[in-house]
Amino acid sequence: MQIIVQKFGGTSVATPDGREKAAAKIIQAKNEGMSVVVVVSAMGRQGEPYATDTLIGLAKGIEPAVAPREMDLLIACGEIISTIVMAQTLEKLGHPAVALTGGQAGILTDNHFGEAQIQGINPDNILQHLGEGKIVVVAGFQGITAVGDITTLGRGGSDTTATALGAALDAEMVEIYTDVDGVMAADPRIVPEAKILRELSYQEICEMANQGAKVVHPRAVAIARDKKVPVKVKSTFSEDGGTLISNGQASRVITGIAHQAGLGRVLVKAKSGSLEPAEEVKVFKLMAEAGISVDMNAISGGQVSFVVKQELLGQAGDYLLAQGFQVELVPHCCKISLIGVGMTESTGTMMRVVEALHHGHIKLLQTVDSEITISCLVPEEQMANAIKVLYREFGL
Repeated sequence: MQIIVQKFGGTSVATPDGREKAAAKIIQAKNEGMSVVVVVSAMGRQGEPYATDTLIGLAKGIEPAVAPREMDLLIACGEIISTIVMAQTLEKLGHPAVALTGGQAGILTDNHFGEAQIQGINPDNILQHLGEGKIVVVAGFQGITAVGDITTLGRGGSDTTATALGAALDAEMVEIYTDVDGVMAADPRIVPEAKILRELSYQEICEMANQGAKVVHPRAVAIARDKKVPVKVKSTFSEDGGTLISNGQASRVITGIAHQAGLGRVLVKAKSGSLEPAEEVKVFKLMAEAGISVDMNAISGGQVSFVVKQELLGQAGDYLLAQGFQVELVPHCCKISLIGVGMTESTGTMMRVVEALHHGHIKLLQTVDSEITISCLVPEEQMANAIKVLYREFGL
């Protein structure tokens, strides 16, 4: 049995037209001899009746606050509704289908409601239905605990469901359908001429996802990478070939650019002289105690700098000031990351980045780099210009 897993996002299943286009992709795969497992997200976006954010908004109007267990039970409904509607669409077109919740599909999780982790998958129920010639439609974003409680997997959870099922079923391919034609070299809203990346390595897409590219969830890619399941990102609404994610190696120095806005920079100094090593440790310990996640960490010249989410900038500053540190806060920053496996074999990449930003009159606040990533912190008001400058510099 050759199995393909196809995941359709909320925009793909939100309207009758979208569902029929999705159904056409599913039926095509079946006609090509594949046994098809379909994973669906909740229909539509905030404001539409069955969207996840709409259901969350419904719960926020209730006092006392809805407990995490009951919240998961509520927001899992959006995907369950999608499975029934999608299965019925396929039945209407003459193709037997069955709708399954995450639990009925054998997805077992821990009990961390809202951010549950998949502990294992028993695919027997899915395989039985596939053996009977049915298309199996599974509710994404959810699973079940050992005691039968419904859980949700956090944002991007339907992608995670798809790749986890692909791994458990030894699928030939996982196809993730969305409303764009594939993974782009940069955000097309900022760089209209941005091209589709036809092939990416698991390492590159993981880094792009972690650095802010909103196409495939990082957890989903990690599962595909670990189990070596090929993934294609395609559009429900076109016949474009999309982006193939696999073990392939890219030859370009820079493959793509991702960005994260809404950040603030924190620069920490001692009130007199340089920070002692114990004080440097204390800075990060204080942030951990406050529950504030830090990024782009740098220790140099007796001072510490890092970035936090913009909404936590004031809290971070107040916490450090109360402990006797001198603090400088820079609000409204953006982290721009250049990702490419090819930079490990290339010299002078950082020089080109810094020089391009300098010639573009972009204020460079801070940089960090890893094996395949160079990240630059710039003022948010210069974000679009900085991305365009770097896109042109590396000929993406």
